[in-house]
Amino acid sequence: MKATVLRAIPVLGWLYLAGGVAAAATNRIPESPVLRGIWWIDAFLSFVVHAAQIPAALRAAEGSGRSRVQTVVLTQIFGMTWWRTQTGRDHRRAEDTQ
Repeated sequence: MKATVLRAIPVLGWLYLAGGVAAAATNRIPESPVLRGIWWIDAFLSFVVHAAQIPAALRAAEGSGRSRVQTVVLTQIFGMTWWRTQTGRDHRRAEDTQ
């Protein structure tokens, strides 16, 4: 349940970005600088920060049975909330240290 709630946050962020693109396409951009600022911050977090997490996600996914492409795509969509909440992650780490 906790992982699902955490993963909802980036999904809401992507929906906000899509809403902003739709508003721009229909020439209905909000006049509020706060809403526009939040959109740009969300864009930075969703594209740049999620992409920066990919190397760590690939290391965390080693031995999980997931393909590298699947790991990259899911990390770009969900960011750290995807790869940090994977079941069995702690178990794999414990095996690596023994």
